[in-house]
Amino acid sequence: MALDSHRVAVVDIGSNSTRLLVAEVVDGRVSEIERQSRVTRLGRGVDLSGQLSAEAIEAACAAIADYVAICREAEVESIESIATSAVRDASNGSAFVAELRERFALSARVLDGEEEARLTYVGATAEHPPSEATLVVDIGGGSTELIVGTGTEIAFHTSLQAGVVRHSERHIASDPPTTIELEALAADVRTLIESATTGQPGATAAIGVAGTPTSLAAVEMGLEPYDPKQVHGHTLTLSSIQRLLSQLASAPLAKRVEIAGMHPDRAPTIVSGVVILVETMRAFGLDRVVVSEHDILYGAAISAAAALQRG
Repeated sequence: MALDSHRVAVVDIGSNSTRLLVAEVVDGRVSEIERQSRVTRLGRGVDLSGQLSAEAIEAACAAIADYVAICREAEVESIESIATSAVRDASNGSAFVAELRERFALSARVLDGEEEARLTYVGATAEHPPSEATLVVDIGGGSTELIVGTGTEIAFHTSLQAGVVRHSERHIASDPPTTIELEALAADVRTLIESATTGQPGATAAIGVAGTPTSLAAVEMGLEPYDPKQVHGHTLTLSSIQRLLSQLASAPLAKRVEIAGMHPDRAPTIVSGVVILVETMRAFGLDRVVVSEHDILYGAAISAAAALQRG
């Protein structure tokens, strides 16, 4: 029987980074052709002003212009463009989507929390559907998605208003952050998690996707340069994450960017991300998390290929 194969691209316009995946999807399995990520911080200032800044929009558009050129070169059948928390929350989010249509002929979909959770879970678990209740945690720039599922079934999901850009702006003013700032950040995140997860299904395993866990894996292994093959499937223990948090939070930014494995663009917001991860693991009583490179980009690619197959 002939295999169902489609070449698709996904442009993910997040609150912290703008990313591209070009992939061949064969019967629901994703093979990467090209993957890029740029920290564009589209969500900067949104928590305070409620708007996307002109500077942040230009940074995102500069990345998207390059990505669209790569997609043309790769002769993809379709480009799926998705936008998440920053665009969802900003009062000028719809104007930004209209600008993308005008400048790049891209029809960006602003995902609600439910669709974002579904695509993230699909991406993280498509290769190995979990046999036990598993938490998928996706710490973004403006929001954190928590999804609990077994196999292909999602039992619970929530989208927290907690993210590395949002919470860095909200709580961290010092360099390095003070103990009081870190405690306030942790307390804020703890309250958000507790109010969203009380009475909901628990989990016995966890998968961590996006920049926080992948950066921690790279730092723990001292990877220079970053190697996604080594990062994917790496297990981080809670005690190790807490040690890394102490190391990262005690270093001023000028020193943090020099830590082996730390991408300089992620260094300014990594501390908030690690606090969110620690509080999430504690809330679910988990002592380890498996790091995955397969995230919402994979889920959206699988979804786009399925749509092409349906015609």
